[in-house]
This record gives sequence, C-alpha cells and structure tokens, in this order.
Amino acid sequence: MNKLARKMVEFLKKEDGPTAVEYAVMLALIIVVCIAAITALGQTASETFSYVGTNIQAGNTAS
Repeated sequence: MNKLARKMVEFLKKEDGPTAVEYAVMLALIIVVCIAAITALGQTASETFSYVGTNIQAGNTAS
C-alpha cells in the first residue's frame, strides 16, 4: 500500500499530465473552430451554387 501511495504522489508532482491536458483542450477548441468555419463556408458555397444554377436554368444574364 505504501508503494501505491508513493507512486500516486510522484504522479501528482509531475507536470507532464497538466501539459498534456492543456494541449488536448487547445486541440479540441481548434477542431471546434475548424468545424464551424467549414460549415459556414459550405453553406455559403451551397447558396452560391444554387443561385448560379437557378440563373443558368432561367437563362438570366444578371450581373
């Protein structure tokens, strides 16, 4: 039991764990921002293609 307690104290003193957690949180936030940006750009592109497709089918030459 004493050995387990010593290992636990050593683990808690190390600073590698918190650093890894910080990097994981930053990575998660970056992923969320990327997904939001891709979704917004995809929606805009879809609307643009729909607009162009509608105008081509109608034969409009709007600028």
